[in-house]
Amino acid sequence: MTAPKALALTALSAVAAGAAVFAAAVVETRRFTVRTETVPVLPEGAEPIRILQLSDIHFVPGQDSKAAWLAALGRLEPDLILNTGDNLSHMGAVPPLVRALAELPRVGGFYVPGSNDYYPPKLKNPFRYLRGPSKAPREREAELPWRELFSAFRMLGWDSLTNRRASVTLKGTRVEFSGVDDPHLGLEDVQGFGDPEAQVRIGVLHAPYVRVLDRLALAGADLLIAGHTHGGQVCLPGGRALVSNCDLPPQLARGLSQWPPAGPAVTASPASAASSNPPVSPTAAPVSPAPGAAASPVSAPTASAPEHDDAGRATPSQPVRRIPLNVSAGLGQSRFAPVRLFCRPEAVVLDLVPRA
Repeated sequence: MTAPKALALTALSAVAAGAAVFAAAVVETRRFTVRTETVPVLPEGAEPIRILQLSDIHFVPGQDSKAAWLAALGRLEPDLILNTGDNLSHMGAVPPLVRALAELPRVGGFYVPGSNDYYPPKLKNPFRYLRGPSKAPREREAELPWRELFSAFRMLGWDSLTNRRASVTLKGTRVEFSGVDDPHLGLEDVQGFGDPEAQVRIGVLHAPYVRVLDRLALAGADLLIAGHTHGGQVCLPGGRALVSNCDLPPQLARGLSQWPPAGPAVTASPASAASSNPPVSPTAAPVSPAPGAAASPVSAPTASAPEHDDAGRATPSQPVRRIPLNVSAGLGQSRFAPVRLFCRPEAVVLDLVPRA
C-alpha cells in the first residue's frame, strides 16, 4: 500500500471513529435513567421521606420522548418534588413542559431558578463546555418566559425558594428548605435557616459554587441539593467528569458526596469570588407559599458565613460539618450542545432516612 493510500485510510478511519462517538453522544441524550440515593439525615424514629429532584431539563418543543418520560415519574411516589432549575432551552418550551409536569402527583414541592430559566442558550461550539465554566450573559435583552414558567409552577403547588426559606411537615417531620437564586449569575442571597421547630434543614441551589455551599453549610444545612453541572456532560469512560461548569471539583459533578470534600482546602475560581452585594434577582418580589408550606420572612443567615483569602480559599470562622451533597447530572442540555458521553441524563430520588 502506498503512503498516500495509507494516509487516506487513516484519515477515513479517524473520521468514522469520530462520527461514531458523536452519534453515540447524541443517542445518550435520550437514555434517561433514575438514580436513587439513601440519605441518613432524619431524626431517630422518623418515617422515610422521598424527594424527587428534577434538574436541567432544558426543554425544547418536540421532545416527546422526554415529556413522556417526565410524565411517568409519578410511579416513583415522591412525597415532595424539588426542581433545581434550567428548565428551558426554547422560547416556546413552557406549554409542553408544563403539560408533562402536570402529570406528576400533586404532592407539593419547591423550585430554584437557573440561568436557562431567565435567558436562552446561545449557539456555540458544543465542546466549548470542556474549556471551563460558561459565562453569564452580558447582554440580557432577550428573556425566556420565566414569569409564565414560575406561575405554572405555583399552579402545580411548587413554592419558590428564590433567596427564600420555607418549612413544611412531611410524614411528621418538620423540614426547612433554604434556597437561592442562580449563583452562576451572581444572584444568590443566602437567607440561612430560621425555623426553631425544624428537624432537618436542606439547602437548595442551581449552580453549586463553593462560596454558596460553604454559606449554606455554615448556616446549618443537613443536606445540600444542586444541579447545573450536567454531570460533566462529556465524560471519560466510567462517568469521570472533566469539568463542572463552575468551581466545584469535577469529581463531585454528579452523585452523592460530602461537603466539604476530604483533603486539601478547595480553591475557588476567580469567578466564585462574588460580590457581597449581588445583582437584584428578577424574582426578588415575595411569592405566596404553596399549600402546607410556611415561608419565613427574609433575615440574616443564622450562622457566620466564610470569608475568602487572597487565593480564593474558603476560610470559615468556625469548623464546617461534613454534610451530604447531591448534584444531579440533569435531564437535558442546551439545544446547541445536544450531546452527552458516559453521562446519562437523570432524575434523582433521594430517600431520606433516620441517621444511624
